Amino acid sequence: MARSPYRPPRLLRSPHLQSLLASSPLRGLRARRRLLQAPARHEPVLLELADGVRLQGVYSAPAATPRALVLLLHGWEGSLDSSYMRLTAARLLQAGAAVFRLNFRDHGDTHHLNPGLFHSNRLDEVVQAAAEVAARWPIRPYFAAGYSLGGNFALRLGLRADPQRLPLQKVAAVCPVLDPARTMDAMERGWPVYLRYFERKWRGSLARKRRLFPQLHGFDDAVLRLRMRALTAWMVARHTDFPDLDAYFDGYRVAGGRLRALAVPADILMAADDPVIPTAGFGALARLPRVHVELARHGGHCGFIERASLDGYAERWVVQRLLGAPADADSKSGDTP
Repeated sequence: MARSPYRPPRLLRSPHLQSLLASSPLRGLRARRRLLQAPARHEPVLLELADGVRLQGVYSAPAATPRALVLLLHGWEGSLDSSYMRLTAARLLQAGAAVFRLNFRDHGDTHHLNPGLFHSNRLDEVVQAAAEVAARWPIRPYFAAGYSLGGNFALRLGLRADPQRLPLQKVAAVCPVLDPARTMDAMERGWPVYLRYFERKWRGSLARKRRLFPQLHGFDDAVLRLRMRALTAWMVARHTDFPDLDAYFDGYRVAGGRLRALAVPADILMAADDPVIPTAGFGALARLPRVHVELARHGGHCGFIERASLDGYAERWVVQRLLGAPADADSKSGDTP
């Protein structure tokens, strides 16, 4: 594995501070401002896919002819408006690339679009969405990048890359979920804030789905009070074709040799102190022929905050790895006083 040049100030070296700052309201405001200041036009898009599936996204094009097209994928219970999505999109646009930010099913304000629940093995519809984006905007080269669960999806898209249908040329993943079973264990053993956060977000999502489709989702409040592992097992048993939780986790696991079949190169940025994604397994990935892993000593989960302004190394890293643009830590592009 390559050692990352990312070196945060001493006061920003706590993995928990990094992880919490990454999703803080202050960073959210900064991200929204950065994207609005980018010289680009933004077009909301509804993708109509096979079997009646509908996914929502936003296509953003720079003022000049785009030099590339990048599909951005958010993490679990995030959305296309998450801070890291907006900040990464802004940097890509400033570097001359067009960007499509995709909402997964039941993320953002999209619960009404599909009756069925989201789960992490719904790869086919994300592949279809990626292919539809490539067909609608035939800008090349075409890349995909994702954060956390979105990084996992990006890596699996790399396994599905095809010159005719899905013409991806490279993928980038920040703190991707490698082994979901280990991630569940890490959250259950670690600081309870993370587990409680995701439980609260998912319960809210399920309750909203129940209000929208009461005949299909008639579960009671006792289900919503289940802890994460039990709630996931309930979802797997009733809303997937997997026989049990272990099989479900294995369905989207990309650890070990799973990525040996990658059709395109993949770059991965990981923090050694990530409190959600264990680093075990990244060393094996780094030995695969098409995978490059950059390991930072600090960064938390999808944090990599560099300074009090809440700028992040991860967004610059995505631009540099996909476009080859300089990852200038002191760049003031898009800043306001």
